[in-house]
Amino acid sequence: MNPSILYIHGLNSSPASTKASQLLKVAEYCGIAQQVRVPALHHHPRQALSQLQAAIGELGRPLLVGSSLGGYYATVLAEQHGLDAVLINPAVRPHRLFGGKELEQTNHYTGETWLLTHDHVAALHEQEVAEPRDAERYRVWLQTADETLDYRQAEAFYQGCLLDIQAGGDHSYQGFAQRIPEILELAGFAPALWVDFDFSTL
Repeated sequence: MNPSILYIHGLNSSPASTKASQLLKVAEYCGIAQQVRVPALHHHPRQALSQLQAAIGELGRPLLVGSSLGGYYATVLAEQHGLDAVLINPAVRPHRLFGGKELEQTNHYTGETWLLTHDHVAALHEQEVAEPRDAERYRVWLQTADETLDYRQAEAFYQGCLLDIQAGGDHSYQGFAQRIPEILELAGFAPALWVDFDFSTL
């Protein structure tokens, strides 16, 4: 089975986000763009997860790479399918983050506005999973100055996993570009593909 990556963006994000764009640029350079998917996810969790299930069906056994809310989705899917995952400042129990209020949201990249409803929150709650059973399948990358999520929640939830906690940074995860080779290798791609690529240009 060919190696592949399914990148899962966060809430109000898109394939145009910095990390997704960097990963896609490297994939294009390496000639593996067909094996790297970054779907533009619907804001409703049920529809987003349906999109992601379809992508897994097409790719086979991709490495899941999830950022923020995408880290939550990646955990749900990794548990369902026994897949490996890289989680970047992941959300933990996101249904608890919205305070019971229905709030208007704006996608940072598309400008789309939408209403986060109680049904969105209920759908997130429906998917809640326990702490990972196969902890060695997860790599969890956290930065302590994340301004959106408290990294300590993820540190506690994923305590049995391969945790990498960096001081400073932010929610977007500073230095992601330099870690793309790790992601590609974890997915099973040969380092020869990017040996001449200058990651400092991203």
